[in-house]
Amino acid sequence: MKRTVLSMLEEAERAYPNVNYVLKKTDAGWEGWTFGRVRSEARAFASFLLGRGMKRQDTASILAEGRPEWVAAEFGVLMAGGISVPLSIKLLSEEIPFRVKHSGSKVFITTGNQLEKVLTALVSADAKRTLVVYLDEDEERPDAVCGKTGFPRKNIVRFKDALQEGRTALPARTPALKDIEDATAEDDTVTICYTSGTTGDPKGIMLTHLNYWANCKDGIELFEKPYFFTTLIILPVDHSFAHTVGIYAALLCGISLYFVDPRGGGIAILRNIPINLKEVEPMFLLTVPALSGNFMKKIVAGIEEKGGFIEKLFKAGIAAGIAVNGNGFNPVPFGVRARNALVHGIAKALIFNKIKKMVFGKNIRFCVGGGALLDVKQQEFFAAFGVPIFQGYGLTEAAPVISSNTPSKHKFGTAGIVAPTVGCRILREDGTECAVGETGEIVIRGENVMKGYFRNPEASAKALRDGALYTGDLAYYDKDGFLVVVGREKALLIAADGEKYSPEEIEEAIGTSTDCFAQIMAYNEQSKYTAGIVSLETGPVERMIKAEGIKTAAALMDRLAEEFYRFKSDPKAKKVPANWIPATFLIVPEGFSDKDGTVNSTMKLVRHRVAKVHAEGIAYLYGSEGSRPTNPRNVETLRKMFNLA
Repeated sequence: MKRTVLSMLEEAERAYPNVNYVLKKTDAGWEGWTFGRVRSEARAFASFLLGRGMKRQDTASILAEGRPEWVAAEFGVLMAGGISVPLSIKLLSEEIPFRVKHSGSKVFITTGNQLEKVLTALVSADAKRTLVVYLDEDEERPDAVCGKTGFPRKNIVRFKDALQEGRTALPARTPALKDIEDATAEDDTVTICYTSGTTGDPKGIMLTHLNYWANCKDGIELFEKPYFFTTLIILPVDHSFAHTVGIYAALLCGISLYFVDPRGGGIAILRNIPINLKEVEPMFLLTVPALSGNFMKKIVAGIEEKGGFIEKLFKAGIAAGIAVNGNGFNPVPFGVRARNALVHGIAKALIFNKIKKMVFGKNIRFCVGGGALLDVKQQEFFAAFGVPIFQGYGLTEAAPVISSNTPSKHKFGTAGIVAPTVGCRILREDGTECAVGETGEIVIRGENVMKGYFRNPEASAKALRDGALYTGDLAYYDKDGFLVVVGREKALLIAADGEKYSPEEIEEAIGTSTDCFAQIMAYNEQSKYTAGIVSLETGPVERMIKAEGIKTAAALMDRLAEEFYRFKSDPKAKKVPANWIPATFLIVPEGFSDKDGTVNSTMKLVRHRVAKVHAEGIAYLYGSEGSRPTNPRNVETLRKMFNLA
């Protein structure tokens, strides 16, 4: 078999003829598309695209919520010889034109939820001649949005109509499609995935058929061939993690992908996640820390509302489970296990299993975590609860999986073991190999390494050297062979004297030691001291106000300052050098969000955006008034947020 995504789809159709590949929620229930149907619809769409002039290596942008049509449309682009450019639904309208122009996309695939944003962006980019394929079936919204934005209505085609047009012409175009498939090489580009720009301008990462094939094979091997598993895709499908481990890896083992109901858009989608989880009852989930953190908070909040015996048993059961599990890898002394096993078992039988079924469904076995680093607190909690989250590490430039913890081999606080065919070295600045426990840059070799950055030879040359990918990420191998990712080199804090430090260590240490802070970004760009921008978890703060009888904003600020610095005395917290501990911080009433671009589609901090959005606040922190956490601005923010004196 040729090592291409198209061959993977063809083989999946033969291997799993009656298995639903992708499913969507409709008024009549869940509608499934088999592997064969997806391939058939993709061929019809490819025929349509050829008829509309698509040529080999032309690009087509896709900005839409996950659904069967998304998957069929992308495969159709590939069958027509094109390149897919998956874009995040969380992009702001002003962020789209750069990606359209840079990729040269002449086709844009989208949905009703995203239509106005997309058409506004195309008009702004002077791209009114772009062919827009509309995945929904209604005609009213395109009419209205075109009238509002000035985009030509004639350039919008419903996916349904495109398929019909393509099917009609398919007999005549079948030879051309066969020629394209035969000519498709393993080194041909499949997708151009734009970086989120967490540390600068976005770059277009070119991933090939071989990149995806190799990484899917590795992912399946790591997780011991999960044949016929089901999952609910709660991550955006443009993200490489969901793209590879979800859409493409499913082809190898007949995995069924349910997509969160996108009807209603925005908040409605978030509300649909818990509803769809109960309906689908997935065997595993792909998640990121922000999402798993929300699950954890809701579970804990629900238990605290019950109070009494239930709350006490739950907390005791979690603590006992953490003790029984240890770090997940090294053996726990028999005495520790014996002392805690009974309490953990009772809590599991009476509480954990019921909540697990209520939240995730009865079939859930585990979650796989990607995106930002998952703090140890979450890993310990979910393992004790009975739904372990196996943290992995990767980046889009590596298609993306580099390492992962797995059901058979895992250790909390690490990124797991390196994938079977990936070569992963930790190098010093002089290019020599780091010793065990010594931090250096992660350097990758393997068939999963990207082709390069699209139309950016300078960035490509910097990242790809002598066939190896220099990731810019810092890590070390521990004594047991687990990869421990420390942080991103480009996100390092830089002191006035040039010393560097990873902010993730500081941010995780603070967040792990208290429930009061929702988001934390440490900041130091050659400044006289480190500062922080933070948002609050209102629930825990309100409970603190009530429990401690706090009456004034100044008193609350004193307590929050204590909470912020609690980690310094916590033996479980990472030891952060004193000069990197934020000397002061600013409380922002609104958290970091995709609305202002301060987080990306996987809820990672876009650090330069946070710095830009809160530039005035950061300047305040380096003035005399803002140089302490109990500054007047923080007190006033708390006064307004919690209606205090």
